[in-house]
Amino acid sequence: MTDGTGTLHISDTDMEIHKVVVGPMDNNVFVLRCRHRGDAVLIDAANEHDVLLDLASSLGVRRVIETHGHWDHIQAIPEMRDAGYSVGVTADDAGMLPSYDELIGDDEVIEVGDLRLRTVLTPGHTPGSICFRVEGKPILFSGDTLFPGGPGATQFEGGDFPTIITSIEDRLFSRLAPDTLVLPGHGDDTTIGAESPHLQEWIDRGF
Repeated sequence: MTDGTGTLHISDTDMEIHKVVVGPMDNNVFVLRCRHRGDAVLIDAANEHDVLLDLASSLGVRRVIETHGHWDHIQAIPEMRDAGYSVGVTADDAGMLPSYDELIGDDEVIEVGDLRLRTVLTPGHTPGSICFRVEGKPILFSGDTLFPGGPGATQFEGGDFPTIITSIEDRLFSRLAPDTLVLPGHGDDTTIGAESPHLQEWIDRGF
């Protein structure tokens, strides 16, 4: 088990998930690592590039993928790219980034060693917000789409509350098992089962 970084958050026989919290908005940055091959991917190069570069080097990160393009999730991208890491983002959010290398679409597979990340496009927080589901594991990286207690904020430019509700209901709650662990872009973990009973409450309150 790779725990020399002190960042290990979740692990099993196949994978490790490492977590650091960075920047003024306390962004969660996750690294998914295949324990069999040592390959890894970093999710959201948010801030504190020196911390992320050290983490990426220690854990065998091969590429960076972004859940969306808001400023607090992308501050370390220039330094990550300068260090040779490819950065991927959806087409609808690509214009928010200072630079990027590849576009990520819906229902694509991102291979991380023997692990497979399935992309789930979930617009609403931003037009191109996307989640990443670990195939064969009850784990979802939700970015700022779903948090403990509700959806991500939609009052910013490009946000839309009815759209994020549709994304959560149709693309997450209706497709994922209740025990699916949700790892959001800020704050604590939750599960699909803990959040799905509250959907109507969120609709009624409007946020």
